[in-house]
Amino acid sequence: MDNITHSIVGLGIGALVDCSMPSEPQPDAQRVRTRILLTLGCLASNVPDLDLVLTRLLEAPLGYLLHHRGHTHTLLGALGEVVLLLGLVWLLWPAARHLLRTSRRTRQAALVTAGAGTVLHVAMDGLNVYGVHPFWPFDARWYYGDLIFIVEPVFWIAFGVPLAMMAPGRVPRALLLALLAAVPVGVTFAGFLQWGSLAGLLAMGGVLAWTAHRQARQPGGERGHAALVAGLAASLAFVAVQAAAMRTARDTVATAIARRDPGERLLDTALSAYPANPLCWSFVTVATDAAHGTYHLRRGLLSIAPGVSPASSCPAPIGGRATGDGANGANGANRGPGLAWQSDERDSLAHLRDLQKTNCHFNAWMRFARAPSVGATTATDARWSPPGRANFSTIAYADLASAPCPHPVPGWGYPRADLLRQR
Repeated sequence: MDNITHSIVGLGIGALVDCSMPSEPQPDAQRVRTRILLTLGCLASNVPDLDLVLTRLLEAPLGYLLHHRGHTHTLLGALGEVVLLLGLVWLLWPAARHLLRTSRRTRQAALVTAGAGTVLHVAMDGLNVYGVHPFWPFDARWYYGDLIFIVEPVFWIAFGVPLAMMAPGRVPRALLLALLAAVPVGVTFAGFLQWGSLAGLLAMGGVLAWTAHRQARQPGGERGHAALVAGLAASLAFVAVQAAAMRTARDTVATAIARRDPGERLLDTALSAYPANPLCWSFVTVATDAAHGTYHLRRGLLSIAPGVSPASSCPAPIGGRATGDGANGANGANRGPGLAWQSDERDSLAHLRDLQKTNCHFNAWMRFARAPSVGATTATDARWSPPGRANFSTIAYADLASAPCPHPVPGWGYPRADLLRQR
């Protein structure tokens, strides 16, 4: 996920933990505790991304591909990050140190907030198509959720609106709420969101704002607590809906592949979600053709409810549009209301395996690539662009053939061990 989303969720978790605990006896102590938990929530939800400083250990693009979402994005790393954050707060914040020393409630709340923030960062990153390997060093494989877009406005609204309603003063609250509404409106006009998605986001924000306002009007009510709980519930419900939609999308693609090429074996379908939209999906499939010794990449768009939103209406800036050069050519057979094929590429398994054995840079790159599109001199992971087009994962492996081998290369499992015959 992006760091804005991580920060908003972290602040929301810190505020929720604070509101859920009995208040400190003294108002000054309570204010300090609130600041501690908001600070810890925000920092804990971002600290795993400190591994970005490690990307310089290898030349681009390997440094980013192999060291980002690396060791700090593991459950073991989260444990060390909690210790680091709590230690820094203790050492650098005298008022926090005093309260942590004297208040058991604050110690418990700080530990829960820091732990939840770091684990949520890893879990949220694991929900999208990029993936994480959370169980290292016991399991070095990549795990992919394939169900949430990397920048998800549902989380902004679910946690941002309750946080805005907790701000002191009507003017700050109004400005924050206006900003939260303006961002999805702007990206909708830019073509990244469907109008139905925008309507759902604004409706959810309105319900959360009303919930916070209603609670604040009750005797002893705290503005935002009930809304934070509702926002958390809405976020979990959205993830559940996305998971169900993702399974439907995967089954639909598998059925389509089986009809097109009954002799192929479908190994993987890498699904990319659309923001605030469980109906639209882009995908890349990886299949093998044993009879010809090849592997096959197909890219396409999918709507799981074409009667409501056909694939052609899915936001083009996210997944592109059908180009007419799919597996069955430009005669229209690659298009349909529910599924639109965009591109098709085949390559020799022997070629892929030979490159992996003879080019150490390519071998390192294969520890990241889930959908390897290999050209004459470059290779690209097709999850983020059609085969043959460059993206942040593109490596000029031919130019590096005589260069010294990259070091240090993390020992992550090969996503396409099934193509390389690795076990």
